[in-house]
Amino acid sequence: MSLTDRPLVDERMLQITRYELLGELPDPFTSDSGKRLTDPSEWAERREEIYRTAIELQYGTMPPAPEFLEVETLYRGGRENSYKIHTGTRENPVSFRLKLILPPEAQGAKPQQVPVIVDGDLCFGYVTRNDWIDAALSQGVAWALFDRTELAHDIKNEERASAGALYRTYPDYTFGALGAWAWGYSRVVDALEIIGKTDPSCIAFSGHSRGGKTAALAGALDTRAAIVNPNETCAGACACYRVHLEGRYAGNEPKRSETLADLHRNFPFWIGPGMADYTQRENELPFDCHYLKAMIAPRTLFVSEAAGDLWGNPVGSYITTKAAAEVFRFLGAENELYWYYRPGFHAHNVEDVEMLVRLILKKYCGKDSIDTSRFFNLPFEFSDAELRRAIPWEAPGSV
Repeated sequence: MSLTDRPLVDERMLQITRYELLGELPDPFTSDSGKRLTDPSEWAERREEIYRTAIELQYGTMPPAPEFLEVETLYRGGRENSYKIHTGTRENPVSFRLKLILPPEAQGAKPQQVPVIVDGDLCFGYVTRNDWIDAALSQGVAWALFDRTELAHDIKNEERASAGALYRTYPDYTFGALGAWAWGYSRVVDALEIIGKTDPSCIAFSGHSRGGKTAALAGALDTRAAIVNPNETCAGACACYRVHLEGRYAGNEPKRSETLADLHRNFPFWIGPGMADYTQRENELPFDCHYLKAMIAPRTLFVSEAAGDLWGNPVGSYITTKAAAEVFRFLGAENELYWYYRPGFHAHNVEDVEMLVRLILKKYCGKDSIDTSRFFNLPFEFSDAELRRAIPWEAPGSV
């Protein structure tokens, strides 16, 4: 079944059975000094302030740019190519593998530079499935896949000193695993610039679940990502700390959304140590997830969710996306924010890849006729009045 043959999300598929808004979302246009922005030229300075909360509080202090980066070719095979990236510091280097999968356009005697999707989820086995890979390759889009767990392990209760190479490389920083994994995305881009097979103007970051959190963080930090596509991130990136949700999807038993307390209890090593202070009092956070999304503006942000992923908080994700949209509008980039919900549950499906590829073709390959009707379809009822209760502010200069 082709993408166009699949049903659009039925707005009746998700019934919200309990919705709790803990407080209105912080206004990103009000600086730490209390002054409200009036001109887009002021955003760069405000973005630096936001970095201290949306990044350093949420994820810890980030590892710095490396002292060096070298690319070792392990296998060059036309379509599938393997490399090892050596980077970090000379005293404590770190190495990890990169798998670059190229479409026919980038092979042969006269290869073209092609768009590329960078994804750190090689630790998830599905990313090497032929249908998943071919959803991009068939449209002339390459994959740059790496295993983020080579940089920091994904094992609960493991001592930091033995939990991955990057902690030993940068012991004076407080980043959690998400920060280490996001650093890997940037090092892959460094490597792609050296390899020279992909178009540096058309790089997309993607990932799913914890990998989606990573892709969102990496995209906020590295402006070389033209498109940032976090897929079903749950708490800690695209949802909303201030929204607690229960719902029933397609007649199934009610389920609830992930909270900050859940995230900290289950995976404290993913996030910054300061977040522990805000469990059970999320309304006191000086930010929410719309700040992270806003840091991607004016580049392209595509938030992909599943209607039945209650743990992922589909309502909270909608609210923070709409809040971030005010920043995109303020910067004249209102057409760079995309979102969609597909039927189904927590997964990174072929359909999700196809939607990302559609956006790549439309935004960076000049295919303006690409059908965008599958974007912007809401799978639940949510009133404008309720949205205004969460977001009582709007972009400066709005009428």
